[in-house]
Amino acid sequence: MSSSINTLLFDLDGTLINTNELIIASFTETLNHFCPGQFKREDIIPFIGPTLTDTFSSIDPLRVKEMIAFYREHNWKNHDALVTQFDGVFETVQTLKQAGFKMAVVTTKKRDVVEKGLRLSNLEQFFEVVVTLDDVENAKPDPEPLIKALHQLGSNPDEAIMIGDSYHDILGGQNAGTKTAGVAWSLKGREFLESYHPDHMLDKMADLLNIVENENLIEAKR
Repeated sequence: MSSSINTLLFDLDGTLINTNELIIASFTETLNHFCPGQFKREDIIPFIGPTLTDTFSSIDPLRVKEMIAFYREHNWKNHDALVTQFDGVFETVQTLKQAGFKMAVVTTKKRDVVEKGLRLSNLEQFFEVVVTLDDVENAKPDPEPLIKALHQLGSNPDEAIMIGDSYHDILGGQNAGTKTAGVAWSLKGREFLESYHPDHMLDKMADLLNIVENENLIEAKR
């Protein structure tokens, strides 16, 4: 039986905060160091979303740890200079919090850099639950991190929407039994995300306000 939507699970990178150029720069520096001349910007974009272990294992299984360490050092040092805000995210999340929605961040990043990004964007005040790569055995698209966030919030999957810029977010939501929303500002492109059949697509974060209102109006009429 369906329930009204009272819970929102957000990916972080490329969804709540614009880390795209930071991620691309970190991959570029790492790959130029370990695999000079082999990767262009368009080759790097598909690496956004999966875990670093998954990505670097597909490139050089023998040097995964070294590549991850190099990437994370560059990412940490350049974080605050390259991370920017997406228009309307702060205002939308603030409105949803004030309206009483339960909200969590569910990300494949490690906790230290997640907290750094949330502080920089002043979004940490809105999220009572943050599930990072450090908190789970299996990252998205496995449902484990979403189920963990829902459990900590006291919510059921049919009360929630997973919002993200990657197919890992869409599949993770589908695997966990939540509704899903893709964001059209994903570097992978709107059409790519739509091929995974999210329940909704956001052209801007403020669209989420209408989506939850409409979802709950539909449920109220049943």
